[in-house]
Amino acid sequence: QDDNADLREALRAGGEPALDDAIAEAIGRKPKGHDFIIDRRNTGPAVSRHMSVTGG
Repeated sequence: QDDNADLREALRAGGEPALDDAIAEAIGRKPKGHDFIIDRRNTGPAVSRHMSVTGG
């Protein structure tokens, strides 16, 4: 992700209040939707990245 939020740094620098602010700011940047193009005829993955990259 190019638009990530460094929550660890926020927590270390300012504790829970800074963490709360960083989370709220990150949620504010979150897009309302995604631009996935789902073609039912395509049997490949909808997103071309591995789950380990996503965080799961």
